[in-house]
Amino acid sequence: HVTRSMAATDNQRSRSRSMGEMAAIPPTNMLLGVPKKGRLFDKCSKLLQEGVGMEYRKPDRVDVAHCSNMPVTLVFLPAHDIATYVGEGNVDMGITGLDVIAETEPDNEDLEVVMELGFGKCMLAVQGPATDGYTSASSLAGQRIVTSFPLVAAKFFKQFESAGTGPTKIKFVSGSVEAACGLGLADGIVDLVETGTTMRAAGLEIVEKIMDTQAVLIKNKRNTQHLEIAERIKKRIEGWHTATKYQMIQYNIEKVNLDKALAITPGKRSPTVSALEESGWLAVSSLVKKDEAAKIMDDLQSIGADS
Repeated sequence: HVTRSMAATDNQRSRSRSMGEMAAIPPTNMLLGVPKKGRLFDKCSKLLQEGVGMEYRKPDRVDVAHCSNMPVTLVFLPAHDIATYVGEGNVDMGITGLDVIAETEPDNEDLEVVMELGFGKCMLAVQGPATDGYTSASSLAGQRIVTSFPLVAAKFFKQFESAGTGPTKIKFVSGSVEAACGLGLADGIVDLVETGTTMRAAGLEIVEKIMDTQAVLIKNKRNTQHLEIAERIKKRIEGWHTATKYQMIQYNIEKVNLDKALAITPGKRSPTVSALEESGWLAVSSLVKKDEAAKIMDDLQSIGADS
């Protein structure tokens, strides 16, 4: 049983306003939906500007921004709306969380996850008051649950419901979910947990994990109008991920120790090996993860490599 608070109408008004602003978009532009605020906004902006190289300016109180160097228009939307917009074909691509996709799954037949973006990682979990000592989500079946993810919550609790528990009473709220138990509005909640600081401050603890989530790039798989620019965006993000996670190391190694060296530095795809003028020695270039580089150099020196 799911009920919704009046807060749900805020998203409806936002969607109507955004669609009105989209009237001035050049018809040849691809539409990319991005979160307008919240935990993903800053990281999405950094990804698009530094990683993809998009140049744009978002005017105050306007939810649309045109890129000056790419045929792309950014549409700033509530994160919960992006999967629906993309799934319905109103927006060509978007950035949102796996949790949002799970919540809007009935409307996602035409939605495709292009790639995971590696940020915004957290979990969606059932939480209860720490003083109540819940050890399983089944203990909350049939009780009052407050959440921003009513469909996911209803589907999850259904497995625990019986004639004895009755249906779980799930109420939707759009924010401050963690306050519901303290106010006496809920016996438990379903909400995102990143560091756990907010959860613990509200006197809550994790009862059971529902799913892991992170930001993903999505597209409408039926839309074939902007395939080239969509692929370009994907490739640039992949390149940016490589540049931010990996670094190139170069070293010299005796030919007799090459196999040992390549086992230490297999590279992202494969290392580059070239001959040196000095007989029996080779030069190797390889991509390694930045956080492993120091140990890798130690291991190489232990088999006689020099930089």
